[in-house]
Amino acid sequence: MEFLKNKSLIIIFFLLTACSSIPSNTSNSCSIFNDRYLWYKHTKKVEQKWGTPINIQLAIIKMESDFDWLAKPARQKIFKVIPFKRPSSSFGYSQAVKGTWEQYKKETGNKLATRARFKDSVDFIGWYTNKTESILKISKKDAFKQYLAYHEGWGNFKHYKKNKKVIALAKKVEKQSKIYKKQLLKCRNSLNKNKYIIF
Repeated sequence: MEFLKNKSLIIIFFLLTACSSIPSNTSNSCSIFNDRYLWYKHTKKVEQKWGTPINIQLAIIKMESDFDWLAKPARQKIFKVIPFKRPSSSFGYSQAVKGTWEQYKKETGNKLATRARFKDSVDFIGWYTNKTESILKISKKDAFKQYLAYHEGWGNFKHYKKNKKVIALAKKVEKQSKIYKKQLLKCRNSLNKNKYIIF
């Protein structure tokens, strides 16, 4: 009986590890969805619900965490040696901070959402980009400005021109989103024909 219990725990552990591990090629949208088909279902649902294109959802996650479900900002260091506190509470695929994540859960009613779950992370991005369009009048198809607002926050967006580092990051997101879009044109039909059930 104890053997069966331990065996079950091992199976559950490997299933969780497999579901949470980073895709083999995070620069290719078709490869990502070949590794994680349910992720395609989740991003497609967000596209339909919020209007945020799949390629932009992926590009934001690529920049923020490179699809690492446990990603956190690097710790600051005292005297360049001693580990200190992290610069923000960012965590998970979307690197959402605690305050904004709580706002998302409250406004959407998704009370059990967690930043370490891909499904919730892309829904958060859809919610955030939708609010950006409403607040700042930025199209959800504008990867460059959407990322600037995502990184800087709605209140600080107007100051982005003073931050060359953030502009450079936004350009990378825009470039990656275009690459993802071209890749999806080649594999989206086959992905749509897949009959897997979404959980």
